[in-house]
Amino acid sequence: MGYSVGQVARFAGITVRTLHHYDEIGLLRPSERSAAGYRRYSDPDLDRLQQVLFYRELGFSLEEIAVILDDPGMDPVTHLRRQHELLRRRIGRLEAMAAAVERAMEARKMGISLTPQERFEVFGDVDPEQYAEEAEERWGGTDAFEQSRRRTARYTKDDWRAVTAEAGEVLQAFAAAFAEGAPADGERAMGVAERHRAHITRWFYDCTYEIHKGLGEMYVTDPRFAANYERVAEGLSRYVRDAIHANAAPHA
Repeated sequence: MGYSVGQVARFAGITVRTLHHYDEIGLLRPSERSAAGYRRYSDPDLDRLQQVLFYRELGFSLEEIAVILDDPGMDPVTHLRRQHELLRRRIGRLEAMAAAVERAMEARKMGISLTPQERFEVFGDVDPEQYAEEAEERWGGTDAFEQSRRRTARYTKDDWRAVTAEAGEVLQAFAAAFAEGAPADGERAMGVAERHRAHITRWFYDCTYEIHKGLGEMYVTDPRFAANYERVAEGLSRYVRDAIHANAAPHA
């Protein structure tokens, strides 16, 4: 009889809603149905789900995964070889980041200031001062800018790591909601938008709903900011903007 949707969700550590979404978009259709019409998953279905979750963990969008898995020239062994290579690259990247963090920890213990190049290694692809000059030109003199400058001037390297980690968690929450088909104006996406606003308020300046809406528009209209979301999933920047606007609407 195969496995029920609940059993598969428990095996894979995902939600039943995610499996339903994969079925609806044709990414993973259960090969069987019970007499009552309930989804039943076979062993080959579980193999495909494993491939889907591997590629998701590696950062591929659901659309990309569908194309990869449905390629007739890709057999299971080819998939495993490809995933192994991608994982080895990720391990190398994580090992380099771990070494950079270790250097920062040791420098802090010894009271040594890291160079800008060394600090950049700690943050990976994100430089917290990347847009500082432009930000001052655009918003210098405003209450929000001055408040942000006062706060960040006191931040240690540990603080910046915490900022980066928290921002990454919010981004992943947006990406997961988007991938699983949660509407931008729904409770889940709006909740993530509120987390995003709270993150800015906690670390930088008092982010009002009106300011937050302005940031949402910037994430779409400024290619540099949009790229932070589009590299995760195509269309994510607009989804984030729409969620921010929906979350702000009751407070207008």
